Amino acid sequence: MMNHLILISHGRLCEELKNSTEMIMGPQNNIHTVSLLASEGKEDFLNKFKEVTKDLDKFTVLADLMGGTPCNVVSQLIMQGEKFDIFTGMNMPMVIDFISNDFEVSPDDIRKNAKDSINYVNEILANSNDDDELE
Repeated sequence: MMNHLILISHGRLCEELKNSTEMIMGPQNNIHTVSLLASEGKEDFLNKFKEVTKDLDKFTVLADLMGGTPCNVVSQLIMQGEKFDIFTGMNMPMVIDFISNDFEVSPDDIRKNAKDSINYVNEILANSNDDDELE
């Protein structure tokens, strides 16, 4: 049973994150998106989420923002007894990590790898030798 990844966000952030990730990793049939558009409400978003996930046995959700409507709506499903993982603060390294690990990543690894992907490039450059180059 293959795990799927559901990206949820305000606006089309999740759709563009998937598109950008596919530029690097190629087409991804196991990644799905659910966008909350400005013209939509909670019910619209919930209905779209349920439609995307209705035939999936196993999935993980990455949300853009803790406390935002997409995360809150989906979190309600967990509180009602549905079984899936949801993480906030989604970014491209998190999505690539899922792809690279055949869509099976532990919660601890997700948090660690997401934090490790944040770098202050100015500091790296200042500490590098003049001979070093960024690739």
